[in-house]
Amino acid sequence: MTKIIQEVKHKKSLSRSELSDSLEKGFREVSTAGVMLHQAVADQLGLHITDHKCVGMLCEFGPLSAGELAELTGLTTGAITGVLNRLEGAGYARRVPNPEDRRNIRVEPRNLAKFGERMGELLGPLREKMKLLSSTYSPEQLALVLEFMNASVAISREETKRLQSRIPVKTSRLQTRKS
Repeated sequence: MTKIIQEVKHKKSLSRSELSDSLEKGFREVSTAGVMLHQAVADQLGLHITDHKCVGMLCEFGPLSAGELAELTGLTTGAITGVLNRLEGAGYARRVPNPEDRRNIRVEPRNLAKFGERMGELLGPLREKMKLLSSTYSPEQLALVLEFMNASVAISREETKRLQSRIPVKTSRLQTRKS
């Protein structure tokens, strides 16, 4: 851990251009590390990575409609149906009638205590290491990091929507062969 902190603090002596390049590389590394971490967590839970993240959203936001979950994830409603089938089978979610609109359903998280306990087992050591890392920064520095993270998340969500809007309609192999 100390080596990581020293490497991070060494970056302060770099030029703005070098820092910008290091940040870009760091974004890629954080993204890859995050994907790999959550895949490992999902594997431990016996879930798909998408299913694991959807349970997390249900825990954070509470009951959602299937459409809201699709919108939050960027998945199609058809893909969400598969996610919900798997989550119901694993005991982490259930579909219930929407009391405000009988035409659709709400998805409720289930077994939150069990899920929270399991996530604590899996991610508790990471949480402690991140607390230790953050303790090496002043409150002002942490506020700046948080501001940067929030802006980065907003930009990433915006870019996700932009890319999703450009996804071409797939043609079936049969259609391609006939042409």
